[in-house]
Amino acid sequence: MAIKLESKSKKDRNADYSKIIRKLYTNVLVAIIVDVVFVLFLRGFIQEQAFFGDWIVNFLEKTFHIEHLDAMRIYHYSIRNNMEIIICIAVAFCFFFLCRIIILTFMKYFDETNAGIDSLIEGKHTEIELSEEMAFMEDKLNKLKQTLEKREQDTKLAEQRKNDLVMYLAHDIKTPLTSVIGYLSLLEEAPNMPMEQKAKYVHITLNKAYRLEQLIDEFFEITRYNFQSIIVTKKKIDLYYMLVQMVDEFYPTLCASGKQVIIHADEDLMIYADPDKLARVFNNVLKNAVAYSPDNSTIEITVTSSSEMVSIVFSNNGSIPKDKLTTIFDKFYRLDAARSSTIGGAGLGLAIAKEIIVLHGGEIHADSDEQHTRFTVELPLC
Repeated sequence: MAIKLESKSKKDRNADYSKIIRKLYTNVLVAIIVDVVFVLFLRGFIQEQAFFGDWIVNFLEKTFHIEHLDAMRIYHYSIRNNMEIIICIAVAFCFFFLCRIIILTFMKYFDETNAGIDSLIEGKHTEIELSEEMAFMEDKLNKLKQTLEKREQDTKLAEQRKNDLVMYLAHDIKTPLTSVIGYLSLLEEAPNMPMEQKAKYVHITLNKAYRLEQLIDEFFEITRYNFQSIIVTKKKIDLYYMLVQMVDEFYPTLCASGKQVIIHADEDLMIYADPDKLARVFNNVLKNAVAYSPDNSTIEITVTSSSEMVSIVFSNNGSIPKDKLTTIFDKFYRLDAARSSTIGGAGLGLAIAKEIIVLHGGEIHADSDEQHTRFTVELPLC
């Protein structure tokens, strides 16, 4: 199979260079024809024109002031007897001259390609244009240019999102910190405050401190995401038990907003995956569902399986705009509503979840209508 692929690659390359190859063959053929014509002309000129020998003899007599007989001998032994060698040298010089013209003609293709590469390096936004024979290279360079520009834009956009997120988090940190300082100041200024009121202030301060800790953790999450590569270690896990355990961990948050989670799954379903990484995926997806579903609503987790794959669908009330669905799995992306939520994350949860699922050989995607939002995780059973 590898040999066939290599053969096909050579065939494609030959097709790309076909115009240049044809031009090269044409130029070489023209050079050979010109060289042959030059040889025939030179031989005929020397042999048929008697004045050529006489001209050389006269030239020797006048220039070097020698006798006619001596000039004839010099012409005879140095030129006439070596005529074949002289013709060969003349032909060689002619062919060298023609080859130089051919090489200079093809040098322009390298100059054009070099100019195109310089354009890529300098980041110019103009379209790269090459000769007609280099149309395939022009197409590839322009595609590479578009790819590099897209990557640059994506990098700038990701950096901008990250900077915006850091700014948002810094602003969000200031809010609970101000509350902590304010309530602690009240407790310090009024040491004889009634116990009931003091307990209330302490409770509020503690909640604000927990929120502050969560936001600081999000800063560390941003740093870890940039420098930590995810390694998957698979083993057999009980999927139903993992989901039940995860829902139990969300119990305080669910109770606070009157929400509940219902699991529809086979209690004996086993899959082969990394338990820690998969738990993180489910945690991030459920966290998103809790954050964007209305109070007193129900979140459903439905698990179905086939002979090779298992599908886990998280469904909640609430809608995500269609233009947001394509970006929610990007790094540092967060729906604007998350900033007003007490559990709004750093915009990394779903991006990390996608990376983990892809490393497992699966897929994760989201769809939404006017009433419901569904996150679907598809994983191989083994």
